[in-house]
Amino acid sequence: MMIKEKIQQAAQILAECGLGCWITFTRETEINGDPILPFLAPGPLTWHSAFIVTPDGRARAIVGRYDRAAVEETGAYDEVHDFVASFREPFLACLRALDPASIAVNYSEGSEICDGLTHGMFLTLQGLLGELGMADRLVSAEPVVSALRERKSAGELASMREAIRHAQEIFHLVQAQIVPGRTEREIAAFMQSEVRRRGLTFAWHPDTCPSVFTGPDTAEAHYSPTARAVEPGHLVTMDFGVRVDGYCSDLQRTFYVARPGETSLPEAVRRGFDTLRRAIEAAKAVLRPGAQGVEADAAARRTLLAAGYEEYPFGLGHQVGRFAHDGTALLGPAWAKYAGKPFRPLEAGMVFTIEPRLSVPGHGIVSIEEMVLVTAAGAEWLSDPQVELPLLEWAD
Repeated sequence: MMIKEKIQQAAQILAECGLGCWITFTRETEINGDPILPFLAPGPLTWHSAFIVTPDGRARAIVGRYDRAAVEETGAYDEVHDFVASFREPFLACLRALDPASIAVNYSEGSEICDGLTHGMFLTLQGLLGELGMADRLVSAEPVVSALRERKSAGELASMREAIRHAQEIFHLVQAQIVPGRTEREIAAFMQSEVRRRGLTFAWHPDTCPSVFTGPDTAEAHYSPTARAVEPGHLVTMDFGVRVDGYCSDLQRTFYVARPGETSLPEAVRRGFDTLRRAIEAAKAVLRPGAQGVEADAAARRTLLAAGYEEYPFGLGHQVGRFAHDGTALLGPAWAKYAGKPFRPLEAGMVFTIEPRLSVPGHGIVSIEEMVLVTAAGAEWLSDPQVELPLLEWAD
């Protein structure tokens, strides 16, 4: 059902963009598959395969003989052609009949999620189209692939909401594990066991899902849990997500471990948390169709700087979908490494994280990551926002 839905959506996007057709061209997908394939094919493919969508809503597939049945069973394709000895003949016949004015394929300099066509396959495609005098019609499919990933359907959002629900429940359960002497690895192991108990999978590689950081002077991000133990006075931060029906959640939560006799948050910790919450709210208020991610990032940075904190050394937020980091548009600063991503106009249906961070000397980091949906009326929460910093008291 999802494949048929996304193919029809792709046809609409092609019409919007004024493109003649879109070709996804791949082979041996277990080794080097295009990230867009789950929207087009029900499983792995072995031989050279092409999925061709046109703006009139029709879709065609050319696959190896033993992949044909699975592709036909999707009900998403008007024509499915197979081959044994040579991909060339059915492909050329199809393109000759279509004679599209432009041919969008999956390469991109500015977006890794749209760059699924390998260089070798690009050369093969270029050679085949050259036989028809169509090689000069090749253009980047970045606008198509970006929009297809970014405009979430009701079904996609339902899966993401479920992934968020599970992650939030596990964050709630893990609080009882955050006690002095417990290591980052032990806390992570508890969360991973709960993921497996629920029959779920991880939103990214389990080496760092979750990441757990306790106290000051940690790696802060993108690092495996260590033997470092929780101590009183530590801030404990976790980055975690699960996958449901192929769709991800990606959230961060922070906790404070009380010192003996401590019944309220230290002022520096409370102020850091409150400032971070204001930064998240300031960024969320910017998000609406037509806005740019650079504007949301700037709003969060201004909030931190005005309160006397340093800027965070990364973009404010990324899109989430079938990958924890998905889509092209980004909530980020105008840094060279982000190229045009922070300047892409936002659209309804995009799902973003908002994840600023700040340091509280002597205690650790405060990091909150929420997920929001861009709608015609602005942004709405998908996650239940963390509005309080739990004070975790413990018994001697």
